[in-house]
Amino acid sequence: MAGTPSTGRLVGIDLARGLAVCGMYAAHVGPDVAVGGPVGFLLETARGRCSALFALLAGFSLVIITGRPHPRTGRAGRQAMARIVIRAIVLAVLGYALTALDTDVAVILSFYGLLFLAVLPLYRLRAGTLALIAAAGALVMPLLLYAVRSSIEGGSWADAVAARDPLARLTGTDGFIELLFTGEYPVLTWMPFLVAGMAVARLDLIRPGVRSRLALAGGGLALLGYGGSWLALHLVPHALSTVEAATNGSASSAWWSDTVGEPMNHTPLAWLLVAAPHSQTTFSILGNTGVALAVVAGCLTVADRMPCLMGPARPIAAVGAMALTVYVLHIVALWFLTDVWPVPAIEDDSLNALPVLLGFLVAAAALAMVWTAVFRRGPLEYLLHQATRPARYIK
Repeated sequence: MAGTPSTGRLVGIDLARGLAVCGMYAAHVGPDVAVGGPVGFLLETARGRCSALFALLAGFSLVIITGRPHPRTGRAGRQAMARIVIRAIVLAVLGYALTALDTDVAVILSFYGLLFLAVLPLYRLRAGTLALIAAAGALVMPLLLYAVRSSIEGGSWADAVAARDPLARLTGTDGFIELLFTGEYPVLTWMPFLVAGMAVARLDLIRPGVRSRLALAGGGLALLGYGGSWLALHLVPHALSTVEAATNGSASSAWWSDTVGEPMNHTPLAWLLVAAPHSQTTFSILGNTGVALAVVAGCLTVADRMPCLMGPARPIAAVGAMALTVYVLHIVALWFLTDVWPVPAIEDDSLNALPVLLGFLVAAAALAMVWTAVFRRGPLEYLLHQATRPARYIK
């Protein structure tokens, strides 16, 4: 799968990013997965996996900024790194501003800011090396996170660190402890997604066979992650019962679904056998990465070879082209419709809330189509680009 990547904007990447945003809309707006049936299944399929896809594509974007097909070096390389650093800071600030709105959404942008900084030193590496690092991270980081979280559960050192953390005092959160270890998207276990995305960006996605191999790799990883979790939970003695006792619920879906819940008090070692999308385990990282790779391969193929499908999918690609804007807007809209001008349907978990989700999706697609027909970048994308302009003065 090595090769020299082709240049130019890949509409298929916009399509994949648009699907990721739509999936996150589905996770935050509309019915709960408990409604069951086809709607519940689709909603549950989107949960966690779409944010992982979004993270993988963030790694792809990092490589575009720092140089594709070849990484920038010298002054251009230093300027590209400065742009990433500025972008990371802006995203972190924006993320904390959205968190301050106190919606039910676990805002991902602050975590993205630190993730960009964490993987930036790897931007010059080749696809194969990046893939190996992503694989190693998927194996090692969940074990490290489990050890750290167990230490936090059994001690008070995290509180002591947070009390001295200027970021924690400034934002009213747990600061770097939350970003690295205890948050919804801990940097330790989300780095592999970005590194995998960087590896994909280093491939020549136009060459024959690359996309099919990418899809096969994705399918294999998904099978290894979710299938491996199912086998482990059923073959390891007392694994299912231990997970059930820890979550106070059923563990039958723990191999693929967040409906298993989270450990109530102590996190047992058997939790490492779970593959629920937000479980932060090796199995979940493998499964989520596999789904993300398959989606990327499929979207690239649709955009390049299936114009009959790309036509109807163009609004989703438009959403992906201004993903930051529509992501931020949906959180602001949720805040407005719950705290400023309350709409009861917003907090309805039944199928009655499905029109609300559809309304959010249609509004995002319509805005994106109109805006991208006139402007090259979305409004927040433009402001973010302008914020990075001082990087041009790096010598």
